[in-house]
Amino acid sequence: MPAQRPGAREWLALARLPGLGGARLAELATTVTAWPDGWLALLPREAATALRLWLDHPGRSPLADEIARDEAWLAEAPGRHLLHPGHPCWPTLLAEIPDPPPLLWAWGDLAALEPPRLAMVGARRATREGLANAAAFARELAGRGWCVVSGMALGIDAAAQQAALEAGGVSVAVLGCGVDVVYPPRHHRLHARLREPGGLLLSEHPPGTPARPAFFPRRNRIVTGLSFGVLVVEAAERSGSLVSARLAAEQGREVFALPGSIHNPQARGCLRLIRDGAVLVREVDDIVAELTQWLPAASPRLPADPPLAEEGASPGEPLLRWLSGQPTPVDTLVGLSGLGIAECQRRLLELELEGRVAHAAGGWVRLSGA
Repeated sequence: MPAQRPGAREWLALARLPGLGGARLAELATTVTAWPDGWLALLPREAATALRLWLDHPGRSPLADEIARDEAWLAEAPGRHLLHPGHPCWPTLLAEIPDPPPLLWAWGDLAALEPPRLAMVGARRATREGLANAAAFARELAGRGWCVVSGMALGIDAAAQQAALEAGGVSVAVLGCGVDVVYPPRHHRLHARLREPGGLLLSEHPPGTPARPAFFPRRNRIVTGLSFGVLVVEAAERSGSLVSARLAAEQGREVFALPGSIHNPQARGCLRLIRDGAVLVREVDDIVAELTQWLPAASPRLPADPPLAEEGASPGEPLLRWLSGQPTPVDTLVGLSGLGIAECQRRLLELELEGRVAHAAGGWVRLSGA
């Protein structure tokens, strides 16, 4: 029998334990160990004592009131979630970064995490050309089935996310505050739109946490960690966007940059990135060409000569070529098949009803004999 793992309520307790930082909690989450005994054996003494009290006498635990507030917030409105390792929507790409968040508070449409994701970042004090470029690239990426990930900051971030949503695409915003806090305040409409279908707000901080300067560099590692690559649209030489580009490179992600005039101060950061090896981007095809080569490397080995669908076969038949006995995430299937997320999900449902595929932890699998 597989070891029992902590669920949402248990993660609420773990996140509130004293003397346990987020980095250590995330590290423990990667260890396959039984709940709760395995955790109690590995936790620092103060944290283990607090957890044992909560488990044995929850009414006497100082954690009880905090957990009750967290659960009340989650239950107050639809679309509120706590994502954690083991949750079916936990982004698997985060396991590849050196300092993943232990959990993520989410508000919005969890289906926004399913398409392949590209981070788009840039200057807060963007030029008119930079804003136009961000919107144009985001619209085309959305039309090709990509999710635009950013930080809902002023300038390039907001322009890209707004354009992706207006184009009928999906976008994920990672915040340096609680997901219920609108920062910057002028983005209250964008914040509201990201809570609707196609949008999603994420944060490693509990609801109600105000924005703080130290949170934003930490936020950037999640923006890039969620994504296959990062596109820097416009950036000065001393820009937070260059921090995001550095983080992306350290995480093994592709770094893309739009060139600009040598006379434009907001282009110098991008020119520096290109000089240092970032991919020069002129059009969306420059991005897709790089990432299409990267996507299959993270997928199960494919058949050497997959059969073509026969006339009269199920519309979902072509997806079978990308599936095996190992789970394949929907975002990977979207990137491999070229289908939009909605069409991909529809075809998977048809195959599931036919008994040819099944949903498992980590993605979709092809059933024996299919």
